[in-house]
Amino acid sequence: MTDYIGRFAPSPTGPLHFGSLLAALASYLDARHCHGQWLVRIEDLDPPREDPTAASEILRILDAYGLHWDGDIVYQSQRGELYQAALDKLRDQGDAFPCACSRKQLGGELHLGVCPAPADHDFAWRFLCPGGVTTLHDGLQPDHRYDLADEIGDFVIRRRDGFWSYQLAVVVDDAAQEITHVVRGIDLIDSTVRQYLLQQALSLSVPQYSHIPVAVEQNGQKLSKQNLALPLSDQRISETLWQALNWLRQSPPQTLLGAPADELLNWAVSHWNPAPLKGEQSMPAPGPFQRT
Repeated sequence: MTDYIGRFAPSPTGPLHFGSLLAALASYLDARHCHGQWLVRIEDLDPPREDPTAASEILRILDAYGLHWDGDIVYQSQRGELYQAALDKLRDQGDAFPCACSRKQLGGELHLGVCPAPADHDFAWRFLCPGGVTTLHDGLQPDHRYDLADEIGDFVIRRRDGFWSYQLAVVVDDAAQEITHVVRGIDLIDSTVRQYLLQQALSLSVPQYSHIPVAVEQNGQKLSKQNLALPLSDQRISETLWQALNWLRQSPPQTLLGAPADELLNWAVSHWNPAPLKGEQSMPAPGPFQRT
């Protein structure tokens, strides 16, 4: 298989952690095992939350761990014209509308239906969610059936502060980069239905999705930047990679513990088998990567 294009798309809100490594490693191995390309995209859409040093540090750590990407790095902050064109198309089709509703006004309820035209320019743009039921298929998780009106509703595609939403940007970029396969954490699985709806409305191809389980702390919280997960170090890289492969249920041989990163990755590419992760939603992170 040579037409595989995968990607890893971190947001530069902080350093990579063990959970980030798992997502990067799984997507990298899936692409390389299929003799495909593996791209890296920096999803820098939210400047108020971003660390100005994070993007370069993320790339440095990926490189240190032997996760070398193909082609140029794409930065979402430089792609506003593409997102605007997509919004214009949705608006012209009647699939997007301006909305001045606040979270307080919605009171925790889903937004359903076009709003009256806002009186000023202080509004977001929402995607008009169609009705009905959609069933999504995943490479690792069971099929999931969504009642769109009860579970999704009209969602924001451009924020009222002018920043682009993740959902719209990722759909536009996946199509522009011709992504065929997306391997990522199950914490993003509910974004898939929103991305699917946008792909349908914009007449874009739909990648094949596979959602791996997330690594969690002892208290059940997933490893995340928000939960102050321990950052990845550029020390003991081989041991960390071995532990990540073991966590992904690849059963790396004990003889490779301490081997150079490239040797470990060559073995892992050749032996990659995601099947043992099927149906798994979360698993404890190894002790050294937990805060408690």
